[in-house]
Amino acid sequence: MFNQLLDKLQNGRYITLETTPGHMPTIKPIIDKIEELQLHTKVDGFSTTDNPLAKLKYNAILGALKIQDTFNKPVLATVSMRDRNKIALQSDLLGANDHNVRAFLTLTGDSAKISDQPNSKGVFEGDSTLMLDIIKCFNAGIDYAGKPFKVKPEPILGFSVVNSHAKNEKTLSKKMTKKIEHGALGIITQPVYDLENAKKMVKLHEEAKKASSNPASKCQLILGIFPITKLRTAQFLTAHVPGIHVPKIWLDKMHEASLVSTEEEYKVGFEMSKKLFEDILEFHPKVHLMTANQFDLASKLLD
Repeated sequence: MFNQLLDKLQNGRYITLETTPGHMPTIKPIIDKIEELQLHTKVDGFSTTDNPLAKLKYNAILGALKIQDTFNKPVLATVSMRDRNKIALQSDLLGANDHNVRAFLTLTGDSAKISDQPNSKGVFEGDSTLMLDIIKCFNAGIDYAGKPFKVKPEPILGFSVVNSHAKNEKTLSKKMTKKIEHGALGIITQPVYDLENAKKMVKLHEEAKKASSNPASKCQLILGIFPITKLRTAQFLTAHVPGIHVPKIWLDKMHEASLVSTEEEYKVGFEMSKKLFEDILEFHPKVHLMTANQFDLASKLLD
């Protein structure tokens, strides 16, 4: 399962779909929707988010296990450095390994100050590269302290993320270089909204690999896509989400359409998102699709 995912990432067309477990003790609604739309037949794998924005949700690793077992598709379980120290991180990896959850998307994590849980405090023993280092140790048969395991874990795949926009592009390349040197097999970008941005990110990734201590790394860049069908979403991303750039033409077209009707607003946004998705698949067919659990929208794009 994971060898096939890695082969597609490194040698062919690769599409994963993000899922966000809910504020409930079950992931069944997501599984039911995936099955209804047959999304598991349209993608190579899924991901599960880990308490995004520090809001309490269903566990990402257990969510990955349920989705994976249901559809026999690999799932990237997101792990945030915000909520776990080195002991908890490694314990989670050991338990997950026994259940064949072996792909992880490592994040530093949003600040606990914005959590919906009173007086929550972040752990942050390290940034996302700490988890990548732990994965490297596990793949060598030892824990982070260097102690050998009595039974070597099954191979684990480590993924990471990077912004898709910065005033100084060199900072993006340096961050990619750091993640490559810590063993990332895939780096997922924040959403891109034009082909030029996508081309720029691919170029920066190539430069990062050359600049790393391991220029022969098999790390691949995965372009993030988050379709926009509402003007308020485009405006929110532009104003409040660092590391993402929504071009003015998107904002202008969405604004014009919103003056006509809600239906026209959706239609124009979907058409632009669909064209972007198709253009990127033609240029660089390695994509991570994010729709905030709007699985009907994901299905239409994938069709």
